[in-house]
Amino acid sequence: MTLRINRDTKLCMSLSGRPGNFGTRFQNYLYEALGLNYVYKAFTTQDLPAAIGGIRALGIRGCAISMPFKEACIPLVDEIDASAKAIASINTIVNDDGRLRAYNTDYIAVAKLIEQHGVPPQTPLALRGSGGMAKAVACALRDAGFRHGHIVARNEATGRGLADTTGYTWAPDMRGIEAGLLVNVTPLGMEGPDAETLAFSEAEVERAQVVFDVVALPSETPLIRLARKLGKPVITGAEVIVLQAVEQFVLYTGVRPEGALVEEAAAHALG
Repeated sequence: MTLRINRDTKLCMSLSGRPGNFGTRFQNYLYEALGLNYVYKAFTTQDLPAAIGGIRALGIRGCAISMPFKEACIPLVDEIDASAKAIASINTIVNDDGRLRAYNTDYIAVAKLIEQHGVPPQTPLALRGSGGMAKAVACALRDAGFRHGHIVARNEATGRGLADTTGYTWAPDMRGIEAGLLVNVTPLGMEGPDAETLAFSEAEVERAQVVFDVVALPSETPLIRLARKLGKPVITGAEVIVLQAVEQFVLYTGVRPEGALVEEAAAHALG
């Protein structure tokens, strides 16, 4: 089926500080494959309240929320689902007749991946980052039974805040920290000015048991490449972005695509 936009087409969108193409390619591939009258477009904004107001006023069906808007959006919606309320961070807004309900599908995706990869919860962890996505990842790890960890963040206020929320310890850097699970939830390694920057040193990766990089684009970040080279099991941001995008698709459309179709859409979006 060829997607044809008309007056009845439902619009979904994303808001990000650094818009990419994954969501647009992934969601539109599924809309077309399933014959759904939807279209998806990525945006950024310098006026977040006006952008969220536009979602409500124009009847936009759904919106994916990325850094740096995941916490700032909270007072702008009408209702917060339990998946977002527990961690005070949202990544998805669904518009039901002008009422905006917020969710966090990042949390859902990370919880599933930790279980699928079988990472032992007794593994001590170091998580670099303290923003909205870091909160989703840290809370998912905490709720999966990981009790021993450090939040590594240069911003002491947000770092300590996340550490207090999760029961972990804040540290400004990795000095003196031994961690079996390394988790990067910063832009380090993302396409752009930090594309070749390692979130953890080679010595830290060498000592680790598992490396988890939430950066999705590129799917093979410098950290993931180094971990593979050193023979370490990895969890990639590509896995996270696909799982959370599927949950967003379901929230927007009410349709859950089959696994084989999801794999096709992911290959298309990441290719």
